[in-house]
Amino acid sequence: MNALMAPFGGWNMPIQYAGIIAEHNWCRTKAALFDICHMGEFIFQGDFESGGLEDVFTFSVKSIPLGRSRYGFLLNEQGGIIDDLIVFRIAGDKVMIVVNAATAPKDFAVIRGRLRGGLFTDITAATGKLDLQGPLSRDVMVKLFGEAVAAIPYFKFITMNILGVEAIISRTGYTGELGYEIFIPAEKVCELWDLLLSDERVKPAGLGARDVLRLEVGYSLYGSDIDEETTPLEAGLEGFVNFDKTFVGKEALLRVKEQGVTRQKVAFEVAGRRSPRHHYDICSAEEIVGNVTSGVFSPVLGRGIGIGFVRPELSAIGTPLTINHERVSMEAVVCDLPFFKDGSVRA
Repeated sequence: MNALMAPFGGWNMPIQYAGIIAEHNWCRTKAALFDICHMGEFIFQGDFESGGLEDVFTFSVKSIPLGRSRYGFLLNEQGGIIDDLIVFRIAGDKVMIVVNAATAPKDFAVIRGRLRGGLFTDITAATGKLDLQGPLSRDVMVKLFGEAVAAIPYFKFITMNILGVEAIISRTGYTGELGYEIFIPAEKVCELWDLLLSDERVKPAGLGARDVLRLEVGYSLYGSDIDEETTPLEAGLEGFVNFDKTFVGKEALLRVKEQGVTRQKVAFEVAGRRSPRHHYDICSAEEIVGNVTSGVFSPVLGRGIGIGFVRPELSAIGTPLTINHERVSMEAVVCDLPFFKDGSVRA
């Protein structure tokens, strides 16, 4: 399909097809199809508590209702984020864990090392994953797969027969728009791709548009905005940490809460159309006070936007900053998230 390809997380991935802005706009107004087969999928089956899975993540697995999913973190002993992930409660004793591509092998090894029992398997190679995202995605899915799709609430999923095989359709995504993630046996994923693209309301989109879309709604990108050196507290993601349960890294996070963070994630808008970039310096009064972790030109806002880390005293909304890199200098101001507030994600 004339995609521009590039390495990503050990995979060869489409960066763009028709163009990043065109694909972004199509997702915000119609329905865009993303190839997300690079993501990792694991299955745990057994007793969550006696098997040790309940203590692995920053959230409770046993309290996830059947047919629902939950977002959170796998942490190291220092409270740093090994990965951010989503767990899907498939049965009373069975969950699917969906992780990022680049961290999948390490995630599997870490989780397996913390388990005391149960059956833990890596189904990544056998699993295909496509995301259909955009305000028209529900209409497309209902036309192809029936009215049952229309009733799926946000962060809930159903299992149904697609193309003669069992598939999971989940009301989740990474764009801030109404959308679905479809997990299907790998041997059927190309057929599903063609079927979805047979609808004229659907066009393919690559990683470039996906990055702009997710940043406009303030979603973190692993390896840029969060990593093993960053805690959920620094990243402004404490809401996905349940301190009422046991998990690896809890003691370290409690110490950080008591002492206070030394750096804080901020969102900022640039005065102009220029894009801040990863690793650009964030300055205040000509002093370097942090660095940009994500930055793009936002087609919706018509200006540059970004995320980075600064000293806590510079994190207040309205704080003026300067983004510098070599001979590039951009005036910016700290703002709240999301940048784009009118998405259809909960429609």
